[in-house]
Amino acid sequence: MKSIAALLIFFLPIAAHAANVSGIPKIHDGGKISIGAMKLRLGAIDAPSVDQLCLNDKGERWTCGAAARDALIHHADKKTWNCHVLRANRFGRSVVKCDIDGEDIQAWMVRNGWALSLPRLSHDYDADQKAARGAKAGMWAGAFIAPWDWRVRNKKTQILGAVKAPPTARAILLASASGPVAPSPECTIKGNVNRSGVCIYHKPTSRWYAQIKMKISKGTRWFCSVEDAEAAGCRETRR
Repeated sequence: MKSIAALLIFFLPIAAHAANVSGIPKIHDGGKISIGAMKLRLGAIDAPSVDQLCLNDKGERWTCGAAARDALIHHADKKTWNCHVLRANRFGRSVVKCDIDGEDIQAWMVRNGWALSLPRLSHDYDADQKAARGAKAGMWAGAFIAPWDWRVRNKKTQILGAVKAPPTARAILLASASGPVAPSPECTIKGNVNRSGVCIYHKPTSRWYAQIKMKISKGTRWFCSVEDAEAAGCRETRR
């Protein structure tokens, strides 16, 4: 018993240290970063993927997903992040709460309109979201789809905004993400629905990649990563 207790005492500092990670991150999008070999996701918020498109106050499309990533890079890149690991998600990422010199990064993202509070998991950032909506900050300047709905969007998807969205908002947003040209150079994975109604994703190296024609009428869409495709319920092509 004494030897077991001694081993537990020996490993306690290691376990405590493993629950935290610090360093200068690589920022993949507004919600996903990596520090060294660790893949991290900012918890209690949901930021748009790089492929997400929104409408501005004039009803014009703009790349809000890329803008959210770039805003985070401009604000916090090249600085040391301190992240507390909360849990692991089903994609192998560690869900974290991060700060820079005491500033809550998740609060900054939501308050500036680059992410939404995730109320099904936490209400920590509800007040920040209310402030962002009132200020028409970031995505709230026009109309957009919640990031969690964007990944599984369809003709019934809800449109959000600080003011009433134009009646054509849904059609514009759905069509814009499924056109013949990828919405971002980083979003080149193609998704389509087969005859059985199953969503299949094709990486550029896939055999039939070039034959997949991107048209919203055929239920096609672009993805920025395998993780995004699988989160939308798609599986990789078997050929």
